[in-house]
Amino acid sequence: MAQTPQQRRANEKYARQEAAKRGKPETVVKKQKKEKAPISATWVLVLAFVVCGGLIFELLRLFF
Repeated sequence: MAQTPQQRRANEKYARQEAAKRGKPETVVKKQKKEKAPISATWVLVLAFVVCGGLIFELLRLFF
């Protein structure tokens, strides 16, 4: 089956990237990935509200 122009461009781009890596140490070639938290900031805030919010509401109920 013949390649489509889109496949051909993608293959050429990949070949250029691989050719640029040749002869370089692996540490230079590998891109450093940014560490990502396992849980998003939104969920951290939701959990903090549930835990601390319940405590605050309970304290308000006791004093007022």
